[in-house]
Parts: sequence; C-alpha cells; structure tokens
Amino acid sequence: MKNGVSDVSHCRTKNCGRKRIQVDMEQLKSIPLAQRTTVRDTVGAMKVSTTVIVKNLKAGKIKHHSNPVKPFLTEENKKNRLQFCLSMLDKDSLPYDPKFKDMYNIIHIDEKWFDLTKKKETYYLVDGEEEPHRTCKSKNFVGKIMFIAAMARPRFDEEGNVKFSGKIGIFPFITKEPAKRSSVNRPAGTLETKAMTSVARETIKHFLIHTIVPAIQPKWPQEDANKVIIIQQDNARTHVDPNDANFCQAARQSGFDIRLMCQPPNFQDLNILDLGFFRALQSLRYKTVARTIDALAKAVEDTFDVYSVSKSNDIFLTWQLCMREIMKVKGANTYKIPHIGEAALVRQGLLPQQINCDASTVDEMLSLLN
Repeated sequence: MKNGVSDVSHCRTKNCGRKRIQVDMEQLKSIPLAQRTTVRDTVGAMKVSTTVIVKNLKAGKIKHHSNPVKPFLTEENKKNRLQFCLSMLDKDSLPYDPKFKDMYNIIHIDEKWFDLTKKKETYYLVDGEEEPHRTCKSKNFVGKIMFIAAMARPRFDEEGNVKFSGKIGIFPFITKEPAKRSSVNRPAGTLETKAMTSVARETIKHFLIHTIVPAIQPKWPQEDANKVIIIQQDNARTHVDPNDANFCQAARQSGFDIRLMCQPPNFQDLNILDLGFFRALQSLRYKTVARTIDALAKAVEDTFDVYSVSKSNDIFLTWQLCMREIMKVKGANTYKIPHIGEAALVRQGLLPQQINCDASTVDEMLSLLN
C-alpha cells in the first residue's frame, strides 16, 4: 500500500502470453532475389509462416521494392549526362552558390500513346450490383492514338495567381478519311477519324512547323518575346534535326527566336513529360469513358486543359532535383527520384524557383570532365 492506495499490479505484465517467434532477418539476404519475389516465395524460402513475414512487412523490417529495368549507360552516355546537367546551371551562380536556371524558356515536347481502355480495370461495387461487361474484338489491338505534347514551365505572380499555364498544347496524330462502303452506322463517303498507325520523321516535322510553332506565339508571355526559346526533344529517330533548314526558316517567320535542342540518349528522367506529366495525364484520362477515336482525342485534350498548373511546376522542380542527383552519382542512373514536399512548401510560401547544388559536387564534376 502506498499513500493509502493498494498496489494490485502483478509481475506478469509483458511477460505472459504466447512468445513471438524470433526470426533472423539477415537470413533473408542470403536467399537469391529470384526466390523472394512474392510473399509466398519468401515464406517458403525462409521456412516460416506467412504471418511472420506480413508482420515484419508492417513493422518495416522487410520492405516491398519494385525494380524496373533501366537503360544501360556507356561511359560516353554518363559524360553526356553530366555535360547536360552542368549546362543547365545558372552561370551567374557559379562557382560559390551554384543553382539551376529557372527553365522558363524551355519547352518540352514528346509523343505518347493513349489507349481507348485498359485490358484490366478495377471497380468497387455494392453487394448485388451488376458487374460491368466490357468487350472488344481483340484485347491485343485496343484502339489508341499517338499524341505530341508541348509543355513549358508555368509562371505565377507575387500573389500566386497563374500568369502563364505553360500549356502549349497536346495534338493527336489523326486523319479524316471518307468511308469506302456503307454500314449501319453511316453511308459511304462519310468522313471518319482514323488514328495514324505509324509516325515518320516528316510527320513530326510537319506538326512541329505547322502546329507547335504557331501555337507558341499567341500563348507565350510577351515580356519574354525577345528571348531565346528552346524546344527540348529526345533522340528518337523520328525527331527533327536541330539544324533542319525548314524548321529554322519557320522558326524565324514566327517572330520568335526558337531553337531545337536534343537531350542526351537514355535520358528519360530529364524530360518533364516522361518524368511525370504523361503518367499523371494518363491516370486522369482513364477517369472518363471513351468508346471512339473522336471521344478519345477529346478526352485527352480536355484532361490536358484541366491538369493542375501547380503540379506542372512541381515536375519542373523534380527535373532539377534529378539533375542534382545525377551529378552526385557521376552520370549514372542509380539514383532515386527525389521529392522535397512541394505541397507543404507552397502552404508555407517557401517553394523555391531554382534548386541549389553543392559547390564541391559541381567542382568534382568539372574536374572529372576535364
């Protein structure tokens, strides 16, 4: 008894009940990776129960890891990657406080296939609700359209209002052809929308000269009309040579100083469209149902128009973060895509426009290239 209160506790607290099975997690390292791709495989290899593995997953002692295949990089590839990253540094910030350019004059272009539907969908249904029945002639040949998108970095005023969305446009590779014969849906001669099954270099050039370049002029901020505009593309065989005479002539006629630039090979993380924009756009696109080519083209264009401008700006910051990580690993692709919690920084009013780099890392990369 203490202070008039009887102590009724007992000594069995935390010392009674079924004892936990102690498993040496170091044993898991000795098992070949190919034999621990699923929980069931891991259970069989370690000779323990499923509960043991699941509990360790929840406790964080074991983690689930997705391992995508990455492009093989030669030493020349790594050198080109480093040169590209260093070229994106603001020269006025060197050498003591290096940081990346604001990227406001760069337009990213790339192509992307969008499908009418996915082979497998997941829905949440109420008990007793009729299950949806989806059909197509062949699930290996679902209708699809290739689009070419052009995106620049958005701009905001001091109060955070959007001055320029950065959305130049997304354009489908489609044609209008008259129907060769009548059907129950339309008479012969009716114009039908057809998706281009293959896109050659001349087609890309035609879209670049006659669609993308003319779309820049009415949308580009007038205060930067006298500055150089860079269109960044990857090294696909169908893309246009930066010194192509027809493109250079069209770029001069637009009233702007527009130039083409190719990113180094095997460099998908440094195009904001491949880095995150296309993936987000595709996820949003599947929120609407499209049964025809015309409906699919409109759905993608509508999704492009309503996509969050602030998230587009976040991808440009992630692009700069990726370049910083590439320099840390000396041009390799063994880094993880970094995140800085952009949403929280926006709420605090601390979201940066440019990402800083470590001066010693930049000096090391310069010495490595020299």
